[in-house]
Amino acid sequence: QTLRWARRRPLRGHLARRAMVAMNVFRLLGDTSHLLSFIVMFWKLFTSKSVAGISLKTQLLYVIVFCFRYLDIFWNFLSIYNTIMKVIFISSSVAVVYVMKFGVPHKDTYSQEDDAFPIAYLVAPAALMGVAFNQDHESPFEMCWAFSIYLEAVAILPQLFMLQKQGGAESLTGHYILLLGLYRLFYILNWIYRYATEPHYMQLIVWISGTVQTALYLDFFYTYMKSKRERGIDAPIEIDSV
Repeated sequence: QTLRWARRRPLRGHLARRAMVAMNVFRLLGDTSHLLSFIVMFWKLFTSKSVAGISLKTQLLYVIVFCFRYLDIFWNFLSIYNTIMKVIFISSSVAVVYVMKFGVPHKDTYSQEDDAFPIAYLVAPAALMGVAFNQDHESPFEMCWAFSIYLEAVAILPQLFMLQKQGGAESLTGHYILLLGLYRLFYILNWIYRYATEPHYMQLIVWISGTVQTALYLDFFYTYMKSKRERGIDAPIEIDSV
């Protein structure tokens, strides 16, 4: 992950710092898509005054992901860009959860019955994998980082499950999910570019998790494009309910 913290060991810290300053169009497009997903989410929350169709469980998982990934925000400075992105991701994720749980009238529009995916089955395996499979078994921060990578790969599942259960989603919710998928897709292109241009670039944990994450969006991509082509850009997404 481009926004990961530098390693504890000097050599790893040096390599991580080099990775931080590495920039290419695919990374920029990925970060832009991610930021736009937050903008679309807040636009939905404050224009519709509703959280209908939004999975609180997925949003809670993103809070966990970013808090565990960026534990070093108070002591490890890599770049202004890196720090700003960390602050945006953590604060925006927390803000979305706060509005969904405590916002008025937002909290009254949340459907707990439809948001029924058991997230313990996602968090527990990701935590175990973070401890067992990481790049520095002597560092608890590295374990937390790996845990966040594994968890992010599957964090969208409660949202996709909710869409299936409700039979679709309104237009802004569809745009939000699309942007999240594009963010990960552009990061895969970023990794391919870096592998082709940077000597010794190898991040198997990130690559495998990111590929799994992108694969989860493929069916939604198809449904989204089909809906927009047939009914227009502002049309809701319709899928077969379960």
